[in-house]
Amino acid sequence: MRLLLVEDEDRLADILAEGLRHKGYAVDTINDGTKAYTRISLHRNDYDLVILDLMLPGMSGLDICRQMRAEGITIPILVLTARNEEEQKVNLLLAGADDYLVKPFSFEELAARIQAILRRPIESVSTVLRVLDIELDPAEHTVNRDGVPLTLTLKEFGLLEYFLRHPNEVINREDLIVHLWDFNYESFSNVVDVHIKNLRRKLDMGSKPSILETVRGIGYRLRA
Repeated sequence: MRLLLVEDEDRLADILAEGLRHKGYAVDTINDGTKAYTRISLHRNDYDLVILDLMLPGMSGLDICRQMRAEGITIPILVLTARNEEEQKVNLLLAGADDYLVKPFSFEELAARIQAILRRPIESVSTVLRVLDIELDPAEHTVNRDGVPLTLTLKEFGLLEYFLRHPNEVINREDLIVHLWDFNYESFSNVVDVHIKNLRRKLDMGSKPSILETVRGIGYRLRA
């Protein structure tokens, strides 16, 4: 999952980004509202969630919410605000925010709210993903194949979740990078291929035929 964190308090942004990366998210940070809206407009299909501070230079978080929804941008929005007034909360929700968090807050509460938003069904998609004998539960962060629990790293889990949401589709490396790595990713690195190789080894479970195949010159496909 890839998140955009828009926060002008640099120290807070660094702490939150580092914590979220430890949770397995790819995180990009921006400290200016106008630049953030430009990034969102140009990369609207790249982010799974925007974490948006309310008070920003250039363009306020409230205006960003309104403009995103007016432009038909449906990325979920979690707003960070220092104001606890009921009217402000109502305005945020009416502007298109999916949730809000009043400062100061604990990191664990932020992580829980993010998980709750990302767990919400999109087009009635089931919470638990099942393809053939593979079952992945994003909420519980568990994976089983043929009833046998698999131990995956955070990146392997993210890759498998993405493949399970797109069974039988050929997915190129660029799509995987966009959704699972941040803007600091080194384009010439083979880290994607390494993670895919390790994930395939764990999915194969020794005697089982591989369902994660390489489509030469294009990318990868989870055969369902």
